[in-house]
Amino acid sequence: MTFEEYCQQKKINASAFKKAEPEQFSNLKSLFEQIHPESFTAQKLFLINNIRRTYPVGQSDAGEEVGAARPKRAKPKINIPKK
Repeated sequence: MTFEEYCQQKKINASAFKKAEPEQFSNLKSLFEQIHPESFTAQKLFLINNIRRTYPVGQSDAGEEVGAARPKRAKPKINIPKK
């Protein structure tokens, strides 16, 4: 598994992350290549979560959201019997 595939699995936009923070990307990539992915996740969990929030998969390299917005959920109607 490559670091880019790992980022995709963790819902991180690897190209946006690489473009915005190339030094941190290369440091994490080199560490990832040396250890098992599960060990990497355990060691860098808090960092991965922050990166995931900053560079989500649905985001383009320029920072705009890709695709349409989610449709709103319909509220359930509750029938209350009248007395």
